[in-house]
Amino acid sequence: MKAALLALSLLCLAAPAFALESTPVSTARATVTLVTDTDHVAPGTPFHAGLRMQLAKGWHTYWQNPGDAGVAPELTITPQLGLIAGPIVWPAPEKVAEGPLTTFAYTGDVLLPLTLTSTPGAATLRAHANWLVCEKVCVPEEGDFALDLPAGTPTPSVQTPLFTAAAARTPVASPYAAHIAPDGTLNLAADPALTASVRTAEFYPLAQTIDPGAPQPLSMQDGTLRLKLTPVTPLDPQAGLAGLLVLHDAAGTASFLEVAATPDPALILSGPADAAQTIPQMLLLALVGGLILNLMPCVFPILAMKAMAIARMSGHDNAAVRAHALSYTAGVVLAFMGLGAALLLLRLAGQAAGWGFQFQSPIFVVLTAWLLFGVGLNLSGVFAVGGGMAGTGQSLAMKGGHVGSFFTGLLAVVVATPCTAPFMGAAIAGAMVAPPAVMLLVFAFMGLGLAAPYALLAVIPGLARALPRPGAWMD
Repeated sequence: MKAALLALSLLCLAAPAFALESTPVSTARATVTLVTDTDHVAPGTPFHAGLRMQLAKGWHTYWQNPGDAGVAPELTITPQLGLIAGPIVWPAPEKVAEGPLTTFAYTGDVLLPLTLTSTPGAATLRAHANWLVCEKVCVPEEGDFALDLPAGTPTPSVQTPLFTAAAARTPVASPYAAHIAPDGTLNLAADPALTASVRTAEFYPLAQTIDPGAPQPLSMQDGTLRLKLTPVTPLDPQAGLAGLLVLHDAAGTASFLEVAATPDPALILSGPADAAQTIPQMLLLALVGGLILNLMPCVFPILAMKAMAIARMSGHDNAAVRAHALSYTAGVVLAFMGLGAALLLLRLAGQAAGWGFQFQSPIFVVLTAWLLFGVGLNLSGVFAVGGGMAGTGQSLAMKGGHVGSFFTGLLAVVVATPCTAPFMGAAIAGAMVAPPAVMLLVFAFMGLGLAAPYALLAVIPGLARALPRPGAWMD
């Protein structure tokens, strides 16, 4: 009897540490639980809990910035007296291709940890989580979790290695100064030992400002690590960029740095003198960009209307040619300034908007598509627009006289905004952070560039004589 009791005692001593793990929420895609790194909690002593996601082969979930698509998991700890919970500490993700999209994701056995402190000791940890798992399709899932936390001397649980592995992939604050240029070049002023050992680098932005799928070429110059990033939209030259920088050495060992890049001091306007030198450059870029915009695919749908209008003017006298060209130019410039004013109002209201923002509205896209479809039918002879059908964008653009020229210019701007011509990006980026008057002036110069072919006819009416005469070919 004594021998049996002794054997049972030894068996209990040899048993592994008790595991604090909730009842799992299981599907064919993932098994998710709430775990801790300790078997007991002591008053005032921090410990770690985490959402453990065991994902089936081929399935993944997302980082805090999911990239081109996806939604990050959410873990909400139920508030209760004496239990203080911190935010999720996100381990480094990996890039996952989803067709033409690139996402920042996790695969396999994932742990999303956070830090808690229990004031009274024993407590019941309750939490709710939402997560999205994707393979060829994406499935939203959720679950409720509960863990009884017994009071006592904290000892490591069997899940402690999961927290250790997650901590190894958690970024640390970078000790190196980092700057970001408006063109997306990330400069890290590292020590010679680091620059000599780094072979590859990847940057994961916290905000959706950088194209996840674009290459990130790495170069070293004068002790500076340079990573060329591709902005989704022009970067604000006076704003910073935060994210995770992953560096790999020759042996493949990875280092994870938390980077908060500040604007490049050499590229920030330091005063009115610098601004005065920059404004003419922005206006020139805006003018050239607007001129090249005539060749962009987005303007092609209204080229037929422009060609027909020019051909009609070729039979008129110089005064008529000049007047129609000025009407078209007025429509283009006023439309550009209207877009600039709308962006300015959104900026003053604290909203983020960029070039072509109206095409983010499905209603606007559908209405524009039907408008251009109707214009195409009209040009194909399916129907004729009468003089009394004014009131729609199509009929106004197709009307004769100065009204038709004016609204042809306005429609050209409407359909041109999905495209960005060379030189326009720098001009728009500067305009978005410039004073309101300068911003509107930049947009006006883009309009002058787009209207330049017609404006030339106003200045040099003799150019119209080189155009083919109106005739049966127009039908």
